[in-house]
Amino acid sequence: MEAFYLTRYGESAKAFERRELKLPPPAENQVLVSVEAFGLNFADVMARMGLYKEAPPLPAILGYEVVGRVEKTGSAAVPFSPGQRVIAFTRFGGYATHALTDFRAVVAIPEDMETGHAAALATQYCTAWYAAEECMRLHAGEHVLVQAAAGGVGTALVQLAKYRDCTVYGTAGSDEKFEYLRRIGVDFPVNYNKEKFDEAIRRIRKGKGVDVVFDSIGGKVFKQGFRLLEPGGKIAGYGAAQRLEKRNIFSLLGLVFGFGFYNPIGLLQPSKSIIGINMLRIADHRPDLLQRCLGEVARLSEAGIFKPQTGAVFAANELAQAHDFLGSRRSTGKIVVKW
Repeated sequence: MEAFYLTRYGESAKAFERRELKLPPPAENQVLVSVEAFGLNFADVMARMGLYKEAPPLPAILGYEVVGRVEKTGSAAVPFSPGQRVIAFTRFGGYATHALTDFRAVVAIPEDMETGHAAALATQYCTAWYAAEECMRLHAGEHVLVQAAAGGVGTALVQLAKYRDCTVYGTAGSDEKFEYLRRIGVDFPVNYNKEKFDEAIRRIRKGKGVDVVFDSIGGKVFKQGFRLLEPGGKIAGYGAAQRLEKRNIFSLLGLVFGFGFYNPIGLLQPSKSIIGINMLRIADHRPDLLQRCLGEVARLSEAGIFKPQTGAVFAANELAQAHDFLGSRRSTGKIVVKW
């Protein structure tokens, strides 16, 4: 088999090496997937820059999700058989022609499902479903803010919020993304480079805030989102994209202090909630919950509720360009790399 190893941090063109390695046999509870494509996530960009502490030490194979076919199964992986087309959450190891993962992190998909559509489901749509359905429990009539709404997780959250009959506010860094945001269901797009998102929303709502915030930016943006919550409101944090703006100890301290410091009294009195989301921890410690998430996103996809958007498709030898495109924040939807 072949795989792309991250061998050094920094510039994408110099960060990866394509290597051959021995095909691993699946353990009792594992599935070996022959990979047709893998998806990119913002955490991959952070890992390449050496900013993601969950990433394995160098040299490492990145990649959270793959689309492909079952090649072999362990004795306990009874739901699957060779030849089935599947998506899989890989917890690293996805940038390869073959990937091993726990059978509970795999779900069968239709033969005719488009590759980019499928790749978005394993990580981004699972994150969105877990955040919106397991943690937030969205209800009709709620006002929901999705930060970075044009991204993969953002797109999924918008679709879920509209499915639950919520009013959706979505932020993006350029007016060019507004057409995309409106197409996926955002009621009120906000360009955070032109105006402060919290002030824009309060103007639209005549002084009121929102009921739910989904935040992938972190730092001071998270704190502003928390302040925007109405009584009984909830904010979910699932990323820290602000960390990429500058990469030094001062920016790290700025990110930490930007988040703000919270104590139980400060949450009890206004009746507000903060929820942190890390799907790697869910996969590690609650694989049955991950299995439920995968099953639900596959079901909603087949029902037409989830409509993942493919932002761009790259060939395997264009991995560096794919990383640069995702890191530029010019992308919308899912970025996919095909073998």
